[in-house]
Amino acid sequence: MWSWVLHRITGVSIFFFLFVHVLDTAVIRVNPDTYSKVIETYKNPLVGLMEIALVGCVLLHACNGLRIILVDFWSKGAKYQRQMLWILLGVFIVVMAGAAIRLLQIMIDYS
Repeated sequence: MWSWVLHRITGVSIFFFLFVHVLDTAVIRVNPDTYSKVIETYKNPLVGLMEIALVGCVLLHACNGLRIILVDFWSKGAKYQRQMLWILLGVFIVVMAGAAIRLLQIMIDYS
């Protein structure tokens, strides 16, 4: 059940990011100066942490989506779904730790 909840939360979070991204990019057609001001507001540590969270959401959503595909289309998928969940979480933690470290290095370099 928790993987279902996390899949929905990450999906909604990704959708929200894409919605905001389309809106702030559309501002450039209206007023380029306003676009520059909007982009400047994104240059702070809070938004940097939100970018790390976004990477986590995309990674978790993608990995869990692959697990769901295996459960649905593999004849033994339902039997091994719990093991696949634990493998997914292990891979997520390892990859996300590396990504978070790299993103933090980038944030420190640009500040």
